Amino acid sequence: MIKILANDGIDAQGKSLIEAAGITVDTQNIPQSELALRIGEYDGLLVRSATKVTKAIIDAGKNLQIVCRGGVGMDNIDIEYAQSKGIKVFNTPASSSTAVAELVFAHLFATVRFLHLSNRQMPSSGVDNFNGLKKSYAQGIELFGKTIGIVGFGRIGREVARIAKGIGMKVMAYDVVFADKEARKTINTKGIRIARSVNSLLKEADFISLHVPSTDKPLIDKKALKLMKSTAGIINISRGGVIDEQSLIEALDQNRIAFACLDVFENEPKPNERLLNHPKISVSPHIGASTMEAQERIGGELANIVIDNLRR
Repeated sequence: MIKILANDGIDAQGKSLIEAAGITVDTQNIPQSELALRIGEYDGLLVRSATKVTKAIIDAGKNLQIVCRGGVGMDNIDIEYAQSKGIKVFNTPASSSTAVAELVFAHLFATVRFLHLSNRQMPSSGVDNFNGLKKSYAQGIELFGKTIGIVGFGRIGREVARIAKGIGMKVMAYDVVFADKEARKTINTKGIRIARSVNSLLKEADFISLHVPSTDKPLIDKKALKLMKSTAGIINISRGGVIDEQSLIEALDQNRIAFACLDVFENEPKPNERLLNHPKISVSPHIGASTMEAQERIGGELANIVIDNLRR
């Protein structure tokens, strides 16, 4: 009997589709420290961002034929090593784009109107200091007419651009693929200004939204933050470590940028408490793809991958 482990869970509909094909789905979560001891029981492994598929896990997975990441980035999987062992590696890049892009604007709308602060302060001070809070939140700004700079113009970046244009924002974008003229022809950039470099985008944009894979060193470091407008905000719904968190805190404390919105952190699942409590940062616990619709799409795409590759 073919058996797979959905170690970070799977949507019920996707699970049902796989089981209807005669494949057993185990949804128990095996802790990372114990996974190497158990992975040999399974023909396939499904993960999200929590489980790390390391060389040790791959070596222990004597029966593994496929590893699937429910989501876009695959930096938690040693892809090359898995493939060298004859294991196929997949992800579901199209399924969560809408959910992630909408979270960008949930954070952005909330922060420019201080909702991240008012939701913290109204319960404790709203009765005794209503007018004081009202006055302190009186300097909100509108997104209409402002420029959003998108770093990384893949599926999610393009969805962010679509929403931004729909609410009357100006859009500029940067992606390494734009340097390839042939590759650029395959991407619809109508109505979008292409930045020559990340630095030129940082200098001009009112808001910067990051949609890049995991990096060995921060893309947005102290020098990069110094290029931004003092009124600008930065949004990271991509990967922890893309922004130098200490430099970000310093830039906010020194009023060199206005705010930040973070869904991902360097040290997940134990992020820096200074970030979580900072009054100029809107935070969420890595929930970019966490909508019912996205999970259904991811589950369905995972099911198709499993069935196509494991059903006998």
